[in-house]
Amino acid sequence: MSDSPPPSIVDSMSVPSSPSMSSSPEDDGVGLSNPQISGKSRAMLDLVNRLHAIGIRAEIDLPQIAVIGSQSAGKSSLIESISGITLPRAAGTCTRCPTECLLSRSSSPWQCIVTLRFWTDSKGQALAVPRSVSFGTAILERHLVEERIRRAQRAILNPNIPVDHFLADGYDADEPATVEQLTFSKNCIELKISGPDVADLSFCDLPGLIASVGRSGNTNDIQLVEGLCKSYIEKPSCVILLTVTCETDFENQPAYGLAKKYDKDGKRTVGVLTKPDRIPLGEETQWLSFIKNITEPLDNNWFCVKQPSSQDLKQGMTWKQARTRENEFFSSTSPWSDLDAIYQRYLRTSNLVERLSNILSELISKRLPEIYNEVQRGVESARESLSQLPKEPSKDPITDITTILHAFAMDVGQNIRGVPRADGLHQSIRPAQEKFRKMIRQTAPDFRPYEKRYKGKRTFSKPSFLKNEDGEDEEEEDESESEDSDSDGRPTPNFKFKETPSIGLFDQASSESTQADPSHVPETRETIYIDEVMRRAKNARARELPGNYPFVVQSGYIADFTNKWSSPAQALCDGVYARVRLQIERLTAQHFGSYGQGTLEHRAKVILQERLKTLLDQTKERIDWLVEVEQSPFTLNTHYLADYTDKFMSYYKSARQSQSNEGLMGKIRAHGSAATTSSPSYSPGRPRHAQALYSSPADAGPTGIEKILAGAVEVGITGTKAEDVARLLAPDAMEPALHVMADVRAYFQIAYKRFADNVPLAIDQELVRGIERRLPFVLLTGLHIHGPQGERICKELAEESPQVAMKREELRQRIERMTTASEELMDFGR
Repeated sequence: MSDSPPPSIVDSMSVPSSPSMSSSPEDDGVGLSNPQISGKSRAMLDLVNRLHAIGIRAEIDLPQIAVIGSQSAGKSSLIESISGITLPRAAGTCTRCPTECLLSRSSSPWQCIVTLRFWTDSKGQALAVPRSVSFGTAILERHLVEERIRRAQRAILNPNIPVDHFLADGYDADEPATVEQLTFSKNCIELKISGPDVADLSFCDLPGLIASVGRSGNTNDIQLVEGLCKSYIEKPSCVILLTVTCETDFENQPAYGLAKKYDKDGKRTVGVLTKPDRIPLGEETQWLSFIKNITEPLDNNWFCVKQPSSQDLKQGMTWKQARTRENEFFSSTSPWSDLDAIYQRYLRTSNLVERLSNILSELISKRLPEIYNEVQRGVESARESLSQLPKEPSKDPITDITTILHAFAMDVGQNIRGVPRADGLHQSIRPAQEKFRKMIRQTAPDFRPYEKRYKGKRTFSKPSFLKNEDGEDEEEEDESESEDSDSDGRPTPNFKFKETPSIGLFDQASSESTQADPSHVPETRETIYIDEVMRRAKNARARELPGNYPFVVQSGYIADFTNKWSSPAQALCDGVYARVRLQIERLTAQHFGSYGQGTLEHRAKVILQERLKTLLDQTKERIDWLVEVEQSPFTLNTHYLADYTDKFMSYYKSARQSQSNEGLMGKIRAHGSAATTSSPSYSPGRPRHAQALYSSPADAGPTGIEKILAGAVEVGITGTKAEDVARLLAPDAMEPALHVMADVRAYFQIAYKRFADNVPLAIDQELVRGIERRLPFVLLTGLHIHGPQGERICKELAEESPQVAMKREELRQRIERMTTASEELMDFGR
């Protein structure tokens, strides 16, 4: 994570409106809802919020911010500044259960939906399936949020009392707690807040760490709160927002020690110093060393904020006034105002929030491939557990079961062969195939016919001869020309090459590793400069004579790009597998959903998933074979290879000569672009330079390039072209490197087209068509319909024990959550 200041994203924020803090339309609080935030970052934040809402947090480590600190460390004020909501305030510990805030910007009016999420039962035992309970209707006025949170916290702390009791009109959230009430709970309150001025962010406010309990307190509370904080901050995807108050000695605040324990290197901890106005006189210097990242350094630094005091809030201070007061404090109060500009960015709430947004966005971007992988493994694990459950009996006779199995097989076959619908299987697969072709094409080696020292100073155009054959998307690339200056100040030729963009995470199919991980995003191809090629060629020489270089140089570069093909190929296979699986599941539910309380459907799904998994393994073996074949350069398309080699050689050489002999090359280009029909003596059947010898007396005679070409004809050299004049230049010391570059780039055009066809064909043959082959036999055999116990099995298909039914329902819900999350991830970026 970079320490450079992120772009400003703190222009507006939702403002809490409460008796203690007023708001107005123009009085926006500090926040992250800047419209200028990149669409990519906003989409990623929104995606993670949806994953939180799906409820997969128990299985998947989702990126979020967890706020920890000691009691009265200023956490509540900081949370209010970031989120724009008002938290309950009272003496002592206010937060007694996690409060998760899912904030999302939308065009709809502001609203807050409160949900209670129970991870444990009333005895504190973990639930197999987390339970969610809506807590009241949507809140449309911000000043009502604080009271709803009070009631929700009471409901969490009293799990034996019906939730509706705490929503009753006459209920007082401030009434004394009952003896049975818990002091703290792992169950949490979820606030889903959306509106036009709401930040795109997710964070969790945790109970403050406590050092001791009162006489009537529970001595286990200290360990309970610490364990609760641990359950959040120990996860690698948790950004720890550590609050430390300046009015207490740093050594006496246990929050840092806890953060240090689970983030030893300080890579995901953001330190926040609060209450700087309460620092004892003469002790400011020790806190400045935190801001300078000298004491207890963190990768994301320490920040310092000043929030309004309780007295300020009681007097009705607005957020705008609080921000103004904070700015005045840091601008006019020594030693804060004396800090250099480089440290000023670590002061004020707005700078903190700005940094948090950047950190969370970067973390989500890095974490998404891993999340996708974990979701896939979670689905497979749940399905495997489902397949291990006892077989489900049915009330239908064997004939009926056989009939519906054959009807199902016919429907599957029709979909495999193709249906003329937009939601058909082949229609859903085609975008992934196109994406795969583009990903393979983007592995083309990016050779540059100039030395690395000219990096950023020279540019050149994309080969024009590739525009028509590489697809329409190539045509959409920016063809505008730019002019840069060389090291000597002279303008370089207008040759431009567009860098390969990064590939979207989940555009139909992607992969995380060369071992066919479906979440990998291939790296942007590395630029290869001519001097690097030459150096590699020289280092490869063994017994070759001077000026001769072994083919291992070309084969090495070929291996460089063919080694990148396994990931996108396996990713395409995973993407097609997912689409086939979804289609099969839809048809399975359609045909079998009403039998045996879903028993037949589930058993068929298990059988088909096993079949699909077998086909997937076979297909991946086939793909591995195709990738292995491509490791050995070979082609019988010698004509195309020679043609491409000649074109790329001319392309690289022309670009290189253009930059070192711009005068001559400019005249050659001008000669080639001149209108051939402008001369009265023009004859389409006669070369331009030959016509110069037969021009009319009125003509001034050939000049420049034409003069050279005419001279060649005069001495008996025919068929000379304008570009051949460049051959008169002195030999280029980098000529061998140009040949290597042309050979490799030409072979890529042959190989990638071949591979881009063979892989989709193999997947279609082995995986897509494979599911249809012998499908009735697979189902009948898997269900044992025609076995000795077939009749008994059919009669028992409708019977199921309550314990199995409960277990099956738990797995179904987990699969449903994971599948929904998988679909969200797969659809992301389309």
